[in-house]
Amino acid sequence: MKHNPGSKLFGEFPPVTVSEWEELIAKDLKGADYEKKLIWKTIEGIPIKPYYTAADTEKLVHLKALPARFPFVRGTKEHSNEWLVRQDIPVTNPRDANTAALDALMKGAGSVGFILDPGTNYSQEDISRLLNNICLASAEINFISAQPPEDLLRMLDKENISRGGSVSDLHGSVEYDPLGTLFTTGNYPSGEENAFGLAAGLASDAGRIPRFSVINVNASVFHNAGGSAVQELAFAMASAAAYLGRLTAAGINAAQAAPKIRFTFAAGSNYFMEIAKFRAARYLWSRILEAWETGPETAAKTVIHAVTSMWNKTVYDSYVNMLRSTTEAMSAVLGGADSLSVYPFDKAFNDEGTPSSRRIARNTQLVMKEEACLDKVADPAAGSYYIESLTSSLIEEAWKLFLQVDGEGGIEKAFFNGTVGQMIGETAARRDSYIAMRRDTLLGTNQYPDPEEKVAGKYGSPSFRPQHKTDDRTLARPLKLYRGAHAFEELRLRTERHPGGVPEVFLLTYGNLAMRKARAGFSSGFFGCAGFRVTGNNGFESPQEGAISAIESGASIVVVCSSDEEYPEILPEIASTINGKAILVVAGYPKESLEMLKEAGVKYFIHIRSNVLETLQQFQQDLGIK
Repeated sequence: MKHNPGSKLFGEFPPVTVSEWEELIAKDLKGADYEKKLIWKTIEGIPIKPYYTAADTEKLVHLKALPARFPFVRGTKEHSNEWLVRQDIPVTNPRDANTAALDALMKGAGSVGFILDPGTNYSQEDISRLLNNICLASAEINFISAQPPEDLLRMLDKENISRGGSVSDLHGSVEYDPLGTLFTTGNYPSGEENAFGLAAGLASDAGRIPRFSVINVNASVFHNAGGSAVQELAFAMASAAAYLGRLTAAGINAAQAAPKIRFTFAAGSNYFMEIAKFRAARYLWSRILEAWETGPETAAKTVIHAVTSMWNKTVYDSYVNMLRSTTEAMSAVLGGADSLSVYPFDKAFNDEGTPSSRRIARNTQLVMKEEACLDKVADPAAGSYYIESLTSSLIEEAWKLFLQVDGEGGIEKAFFNGTVGQMIGETAARRDSYIAMRRDTLLGTNQYPDPEEKVAGKYGSPSFRPQHKTDDRTLARPLKLYRGAHAFEELRLRTERHPGGVPEVFLLTYGNLAMRKARAGFSSGFFGCAGFRVTGNNGFESPQEGAISAIESGASIVVVCSSDEEYPEILPEIASTINGKAILVVAGYPKESLEMLKEAGVKYFIHIRSNVLETLQQFQQDLGIK
């Protein structure tokens, strides 16, 4: 059918009203509960509907905003979605770090983050070596340190002047975050008074460098401790408000202090939620600055740096981390991040990564720019009924939590009172339970493990155990930064290191072809998560034959895979033949015959509602694996 240029596109299709959608859904549900079947809640407690329409966005106030206009929910850039590709580089030797930075800049990065050693007293010569041959007018330069040298900005400015540059050439940051240090170690760096004295000094020095910020709100610590998007937003805003209060108390005007604060948010795996989170962050900060009467031009200078999550990265099947980082990077740039660090896929067990993994991390962003063209359109997520609704929900929920923290006297008092730690701890516990129950999937770790992979002896214990940076003078319990996969990884590592060798699991398949194949596949993945060796079978002619084969195999665990209807008939014979020579397990949960099967000698039943982690830990205990 030829389209008439004067007619409305798709005009021949009548609009579908919400009531018509609901009527059709009710018909398909056939009386089932709508709320229970189709509404689910995120870890943030936000209800998610099965579909969204224009009606869901009619009352959203933020939709009236334009790109580069207050309250900046749609970003601070009017005509593009440009962001800086950043690579972070540890500085153990200034000359080597400079070589690594030049290599990154030559291969696509537009920003570098130098991670300074807090115990090193850097000289002007060190800074000159660090920045040698780097064009300060084109590359963003960032310094990350728990305790940066007080004269760092003066040394940076001196280096710039020696090259004939001006203050307008310098752009970047000193990412000093004493509150972040407090949250992760339990104390301020060098004491409270010194920490905020240095912060005020840095802000004063940076006052003459318009494009340089010196205070970093590192909200990624809340995410990497297992917190939700709402908690990350609310605690980030509370931290920024605390910094603003400290700087103004030191005599720095709010309009001058605010642009010296930048944010670092983690990009997690909940794709649409993370896009909404970055949009909501700008809105919230703009409203807070409005309360400080700084004017829209101050909020327009807000800088948000994004880093890919460490919480969901794995040691086993680590190449899957590349896929995780890719979706996270997309969320960050579609949400309007100003710069982005994609961590190397092997960072969980190799902090600096390898030349290859660093290259892949950079190229992830370059593909998004050069091939996917995600930098061409300002606020590409705008107008999505779902994302706009999520943005509004995050704004509302984060603001409630921000006000609660403010009511306790601010983020510092809330942290010392234990409120921050308790809230994040409760969320982290829910996340852990979702992984243990496989309600959330970590591919290659708690689902679809690679049975051939071995890591024992390759990586040190810090790769598997959460590392706590507790200060000797701890004032409060710090947040526990960890990876969600660590419990499963430790489980599997114990199996690999077991002096008695890797236990064998024998799948005794019998009867109904469809059920035995399905349950054998389930069981293979279940025990594979602990690194057990699984022996499959095509099926046996009789239960007796299967039981004898299981004994002859020398397997430590025998899993019977059949149908619920057949279990009462075959299990007594199998149990009698095995007679305690192996741990007997049933794949499934046959409610009708449960007690009878237990009396026959079945100790374990594995099924989709099992706590996989706890069950496998119990198997290890029974087998003497420590």
